Amino acid sequence: MRQAVADEAARIMAEQGIDDFLLAKRKAAERLGVVDASILPRNTEIESALFARQRLFSGGKHEANIANLRRSALQAMRLMADFEPRLVGPVLSGTASAHSEINLHLFADTPEAVSIRLDERGVPHEALERRLRFERDRSVTYPAFRFVAGQQTVDAVVFPLDGIRQSPCSPVDGKPMRRANVAEVAALLDVA
Repeated sequence: MRQAVADEAARIMAEQGIDDFLLAKRKAAERLGVVDASILPRNTEIESALFARQRLFSGGKHEANIANLRRSALQAMRLMADFEPRLVGPVLSGTASAHSEINLHLFADTPEAVSIRLDERGVPHEALERRLRFERDRSVTYPAFRFVAGQQTVDAVVFPLDGIRQSPCSPVDGKPMRRANVAEVAALLDVA
């Protein structure tokens, strides 16, 4: 039953563009009539099922979608180059769907500096807040901006300059989130 819930959560994430593991897990459990929380899969199990599903059902189309998302991410990262952008999340890991947002981490003296840069470049944006977990019992709220790069929505969280030293916890496995700089994303795309 645990694997069935993981597979159903992966299907929901892939087909509905949901990036929230808990939400997908809850929907899958409800659809399958699972009420015992002890048999719900871990996020890593859902991520594995998502990779398997994408390889099985999407193949080359999924790879093309990931490449397009990464190209848009690279465009956004180059736009925000002064803020040492890092790509994180499903677009970096390769589990993103065509509906996924691009998640960036930016590092600046103030969030206003990021807003000013977007204004200078004529990029419409929305100010938000994002709550990120650093330890089991410590979450921190950071300013964020949502804008569009290419055809994709970008969600960019702004950390203080020293925030580059410690990455928040991954929602998948609880370990420090993997971050990729411009050169690493370009290497994933095999472009200069």
